[in-house]
Amino acid sequence: MGEEMKMELKAGENTHENILFVCFGGMSNTGFTAALAATEAVKEAGLKKVTVGCLGGLPTGVGPVFAKTKAANRVVTVDGCPFECAKKVVEKAGLKVSKSIVLSRDIGMVKKPLHEDIASGTVKPLMEYLSDDEIKRAKELILRALNE
Repeated sequence: MGEEMKMELKAGENTHENILFVCFGGMSNTGFTAALAATEAVKEAGLKKVTVGCLGGLPTGVGPVFAKTKAANRVVTVDGCPFECAKKVVEKAGLKVSKSIVLSRDIGMVKKPLHEDIASGTVKPLMEYLSDDEIKRAKELILRALNE
């Protein structure tokens, strides 16, 4: 076990101040927008301030994911649609969500599942399903949530 695995994580020390859990939306425009907006927010705020946590690590009991989440000052979930999968996974793991962002609710996105186009053979390049404006607006919501 490496030295970093032995390290005790404490809020604001040796870890990120905040953590994002993002639902990638099962191949939808809202999920990809959430993912890109979270990435842009991390780039802008810096890794000391925030990171994206492994959503799959919560229900599978991955220790470092729990440790980083418990050490974080704020846990922010970013979901594309009203199902709020990221929020539900975090809460089912017994962790508290500080702020829930839902792109369909908070910026009025309409979910477009890409599997419909894949099945019909009319799939376009990924970025044609996304809006730079919606990514920017979602990123701004995330950055604001980190400072509330």
